[in-house]
Amino acid sequence: MSKVRIFALGGLDEDGKNMYVVENNDDIFIMECGLKYPDADQLGIEMIIPDFRYLQENQERVKAVFITHGHDDVMAALPNLLKEVPKLPVYMAPFTAMMFERKAKEAGIKDLNLHRVRRNAKFKIGKTEIRTFGVTQSIADGFGVAIKTEDGYVVYSSEFIVDYDTSNDAFRFDISNITDLGTAGVLALMCESVGSTREGHSAPHHRITSLIEQYFEDSPGRMFITLFNQNIYRVMEVIELANKYNRKVMIYDDELRNLINDMGKLGYYHIPAGLEVPPSQFKNEMENVLVIIAGTGSSIFRKVHRIAIKEDPVMEFRDSDTIIIASPAVPGTEREEASMEDDLYKEGGRVLMVDSKRTFTMHASIEDLKMMIYLMKPTYYIPVKGEYRQLIANANIALNMGYNADKILVLDNGQAAVIKDGKAERSFESVPVDEVMVDGNDNFDASGMILKDRELLSTDGAMIIGIVINHATKEIIGGPDVQSRGVIYLKDADYIVKEIGNIMERTINDAVSEGRYDNLACRTEAREKISRYVIRETGKRPMILPAIVEINTVD
Repeated sequence: MSKVRIFALGGLDEDGKNMYVVENNDDIFIMECGLKYPDADQLGIEMIIPDFRYLQENQERVKAVFITHGHDDVMAALPNLLKEVPKLPVYMAPFTAMMFERKAKEAGIKDLNLHRVRRNAKFKIGKTEIRTFGVTQSIADGFGVAIKTEDGYVVYSSEFIVDYDTSNDAFRFDISNITDLGTAGVLALMCESVGSTREGHSAPHHRITSLIEQYFEDSPGRMFITLFNQNIYRVMEVIELANKYNRKVMIYDDELRNLINDMGKLGYYHIPAGLEVPPSQFKNEMENVLVIIAGTGSSIFRKVHRIAIKEDPVMEFRDSDTIIIASPAVPGTEREEASMEDDLYKEGGRVLMVDSKRTFTMHASIEDLKMMIYLMKPTYYIPVKGEYRQLIANANIALNMGYNADKILVLDNGQAAVIKDGKAERSFESVPVDEVMVDGNDNFDASGMILKDRELLSTDGAMIIGIVINHATKEIIGGPDVQSRGVIYLKDADYIVKEIGNIMERTINDAVSEGRYDNLACRTEAREKISRYVIRETGKRPMILPAIVEINTVD
């Protein structure tokens, strides 16, 4: 009897944190391991990553981790996974591998079990046949994955668009290989959903050349453009425009320069000779130059913000500059983008925004998804990668193409579709899943309690009440001393401060007289009483931190 389980540890009903799992009998195959950027109220959190508990508990069954391209939402959490489960076999295309090796080195990960695979390949992992097929994405070397089971292939599309005008092999959509998979038989197709609400094809709307070329024609001064460094397709467009209009190019981002160098080493793309100005040779007085300000996530907005407020060590804007914002805010970065834009307008100069309604992100739109379904002819269709409304829109595409509802599986994170002998069961199984919030390189908090404390501190402040007692007699010999931060102005609230101290004293004295004194218990009791008093008097719920210091005294 054959058994296939398909589920996600992240990426469903959310933007980012993609991680999908296919269990073929006892073997586990993983697609992607990405991050999600935190919301504005998730204070101090650097990133959110998938919950790896299931993989830790079943690590001996994991046969491969496939990373289909180099975007943060599918690869940035891989160092975290490899720290938790070392030496997992990881499969990537050459360009993605070069990116990851730098990230692994920064994370201090050694002894990588890294396998480079071609975008259009057929190979075996153990007894399982694997096929990859090239897809067009905003970054080079993107591919989809097909895992052969006894009942047909389980296919993961990765991100893709259908673009017949792409001539660069590192970005080409491999329609012949995809068609061949459909002929061989596809049991289940896992297809991305981010663009599933957009009509038509994504191409040619993914290109920005036609939208910004006029600015190259009519901008006499310097030009600046913001780009995400992982959108190599768009970076190449901009460089080619600069070459056409004889503008020098300065790339203001170390990682993007590394990526362009990687493209050159692999023979994918070379900046035209003599066009680039190295950062070491850049002078703020230069004219007729295009500066590409690049980064990832909110870092790009912070970089532009520093330039706008004249805190950048390399450059500052002038009134004659043309500044093009071609890096739209992604979820979790909206506040930084708004602040950056506000400061740019204050600086003067010409600030231009690339209209997101006229240029599409490089995700499959409705007609792209239809083509993939038509070519693959899957028995079961599984929308992945997107918010819930996008998953449903994707499901409706298959429904409108004639698929019955029982052949379309819309899942939640941790919900496992089970296909036995080629037929999906009506009920779903489940695996443990949670969000893991990372507030530094190695500090994890899955409970959220730290976030609640941070939110409390940021809104209602904190009060510290210190008191000193005799360790032997429990007699109060110092204090109480009340310190308030972000709650009340102490000089205007002497009666509140005095009463808080009185509550602290009474709590200790009552406990001692009743023979039930315990340091921790008294602090807890005082915290509760003071909290009730403060909210009654001020309407605030600050963090209350009582401290009882016991010292030995000498008679």
